[in-house]
Amino acid sequence: MGSSLAEVDKKFSLHPYTNLKVHEETGPLIIEKGEGIYVWDDQGNRHIEGMAGLWCTSLGFSEKRLVDAATRQMMDMPYSHTFTHRANVPAIELAEKLVSLAPADIARAYFVNSGSEAVDSAIKIVWYYNNALGRKQKKKFIARKRAYHGITVAAGSLTALPYAQDGFDLPMIDVIYTETPHHYRCALENETEEEFSTRLARQLEQEIIDADPDTVAAFIAEPVMGAGGAIMPPAGYFSKVQAVLKKYDILFVADEVICGFGRTGNMWGCETYDIKPDIITVAKQLSSAYLPIGAVLLTDEIYQALAQYSDELGMFGTGNTYGGHPVSAAVALETLKIYQETDIVNWVKARSTRFEERIAALQNHSLVGQSRSVGLIGAIEIVKDKHSKEQFPVSDKVAAQIMNAARAHNVLVRATPGDGVAFCPPLIIEDHQIDEMFDAVQAALDDVRNKLDS
Repeated sequence: MGSSLAEVDKKFSLHPYTNLKVHEETGPLIIEKGEGIYVWDDQGNRHIEGMAGLWCTSLGFSEKRLVDAATRQMMDMPYSHTFTHRANVPAIELAEKLVSLAPADIARAYFVNSGSEAVDSAIKIVWYYNNALGRKQKKKFIARKRAYHGITVAAGSLTALPYAQDGFDLPMIDVIYTETPHHYRCALENETEEEFSTRLARQLEQEIIDADPDTVAAFIAEPVMGAGGAIMPPAGYFSKVQAVLKKYDILFVADEVICGFGRTGNMWGCETYDIKPDIITVAKQLSSAYLPIGAVLLTDEIYQALAQYSDELGMFGTGNTYGGHPVSAAVALETLKIYQETDIVNWVKARSTRFEERIAALQNHSLVGQSRSVGLIGAIEIVKDKHSKEQFPVSDKVAAQIMNAARAHNVLVRATPGDGVAFCPPLIIEDHQIDEMFDAVQAALDDVRNKLDS
């Protein structure tokens, strides 16, 4: 049986990736240049960027078309805002392209500068929408424990990881934190994935009833949980959850900031897991992280309610100085063109076979209790005992040790809460580079095993 969630939550109280002692031992990593999937530090060492930066640099670090797109737009018009009925051509074209690529019910795009801002804006839109319908009490959000939705005040309130809230007086909005859909850690003994999903959906329904359905506005979820540990949903999870949300007229906000634009082997994580969202948040791979940009995508039903209410109030009173920035929009538009012209989705599907094989093989290692992946995102779960799933003491920082050992083998990966190690390379990675990356991770696991045994 896996640890209780309360026990698992204790693991999050120290986040190994940002723990100061780890950096004191290894020193800062100063990146000076990049090419393809590789980056070079200030000591001249070449590393595979096994996390695509922060889950974001999908096209690698030397895509000249994006540099050229930024240069052209900077020469033509470096800035224009989108307030008071103003617009610019790149933002208009990007909105049209995004809507054309999005799930069928999505009709509008609203631009911001980051994933955190996209989530903040989604929260405001949900509240505005319910006010427009006269449902002024329907304001609570549901987020999953271990979720990551950003680090600003509102988005950080939905990020159910203690390091994002401790010391900051968060949450600052009314949030219900429901169970993590992590079968390996949170399922009961002998509970199948379908049974686990059924139990979580029933638990979610009871939480909604306890909170009063008339006060619950929206459920937010990453198709694949990213910073919480690259956790894939168990079988049947999203279909069961969506049935509960529909029953109580609760919106579904799909946080595609990490999963969108091919990461899971489809253009959208929503496609991979048959999610039918009311709102989608995007960022990161939207511009391959070459310039900051994010967006909130809306159904027409939500947009029409916002438009009518804005007429009543006199305006839709929110926006960003750099929202729809023409240079960022031009780079994002070129990024989407590259995805289509190179058929990035089928490229990822083809590469995911080798990625899955290599990450699955790591489960044979004595330190790895579970491996998991979809598309080109995955993780391994580090354990002290494979049979009991017992974890190492938090103070041992074993996942961080593996991260540092991988860096010594010139691969950059990420330790995650709960003693996980995550992988999210640029989408342009090739099979031989996947082998290069996981050969180094295997060596890092062996190094840490030997250190623990000594």
